Amino acid sequence: MEMEHINENTIRVIIENEDLAERGITFLDLLGNHREIESFFYSILEEVDIEDEFKSSEAVTFQVLPKNDGLELFISKNLSPEDISKMNNSTEFETDDFDQLIRQQILANSETLEEEPVNNRVRVFQLNSFEDMIELASYHFLDEAWCDLYLLNENYYLQVAFDPEVYGDYALADVTAEILEYTQDASVSTEMLEEYGKLLMRRDAIEITRSYFN
Repeated sequence: MEMEHINENTIRVIIENEDLAERGITFLDLLGNHREIESFFYSILEEVDIEDEFKSSEAVTFQVLPKNDGLELFISKNLSPEDISKMNNSTEFETDDFDQLIRQQILANSETLEEEPVNNRVRVFQLNSFEDMIELASYHFLDEAWCDLYLLNENYYLQVAFDPEVYGDYALADVTAEILEYTQDASVSTEMLEEYGKLLMRRDAIEITRSYFN
């Protein structure tokens, strides 16, 4: 992890995939978890703010930018209301924006896996009925995956993001085969689902379905 002081009020931190691994964290752990994201950012602040210049500030803001092999985190203090407003309109730390960034990183990570298509790591499956979703939720092979349930044109779709650090080549092939016993490959893209579909269950669709119907 690299750190530099941009000025007296801003620290720039480069966080690479290896830095996350050293902390026992994956990108998937941060998806949709506001508390986890905030805790992670402040843990980084603890590491780089050796002289406690930032931790003593009443207002600390975090700004995230994507990198091919990780993230750039800008930590700022003592910003004017004007500066904070500018950040609010750009890329200041917001859970939804960060989720999208993390999804991009999961896809980017999968590009480094030889002979494996990028879209193998984020896939969309179509369910014949909600009963198939209930049946699928009775098993536990998707417990470590990010699962969104969408409704589009009266059809149910399960969008699954597989963390490459959790699902290796063989595990991914096995899990995909098991999913296809209850679903079929969908012809719609993730972009179409996110733009036109209705999000019914976010991130923990399998666990939520299990808790209500099993």
